[in-house]
Amino acid sequence: MGELLYELRIFVHVTTDWNPVLKAELSKPYFTELQTFVAAERRKHHVYPAEHNVFAALHTTSYADTKVLILGQDPYHGEGQAHGLAFSVQQGVAIPPSLRNIYAELREDIGVNTPAHGCLTAWAQRGVLLLNTTLTVRAGQAGSHQGKGWERFTDEVITAVAAKADPVVFILWGASARRKRTLITGTHHVVLEAPHPSPLSAHNGFFGSKPFSQANNALVAAGRDPIDWNL
Repeated sequence: MGELLYELRIFVHVTTDWNPVLKAELSKPYFTELQTFVAAERRKHHVYPAEHNVFAALHTTSYADTKVLILGQDPYHGEGQAHGLAFSVQQGVAIPPSLRNIYAELREDIGVNTPAHGCLTAWAQRGVLLLNTTLTVRAGQAGSHQGKGWERFTDEVITAVAAKADPVVFILWGASARRKRTLITGTHHVVLEAPHPSPLSAHNGFFGSKPFSQANNALVAAGRDPIDWNL
């Protein structure tokens, strides 16, 4: 059990206000089974992201400060890519195709110059929760940790954000993210849906969807400060 649960210990030490919001999940059988599975995977395979980054989205963006939630699916499964924030890679890592398309839309939408890096930590620090529905993945095997319990945990994250009294903008890209629409029940929130920014689907409606300007317009209309999307 001691090894169990490195991810569990990491979550317990989340220093933001997510800890009390989600604490009840840690004692549920599915969460223990999930962490046992991930620990076994780490013994046999390379698993991304590193243990200390699994809950990076919750470490970086507090519950109280969350104004926008961008929902992804799996972490990147290539070496050195995933670091716990959806769509983001660390400084010095090649920008993945989906993020290049996000940057292209960002430039066309609100004129932000394309960054030379793929690290989105600055967004997370400004109230953009960059959440994947599955928080770990086996190296080179997309979807390998789906259906193991992460989705139940991240559904609770989405539900908790939807329970906020402050208006939040939810950005759902792709079929997997859009299926979570039913979890967002507050009529004071704004939901923006579009195809995934992957090269396979970006030309089918992601480009031209203007999520960044729409998100900021919605925040301003609700009396909240807009997001600075510059990187």
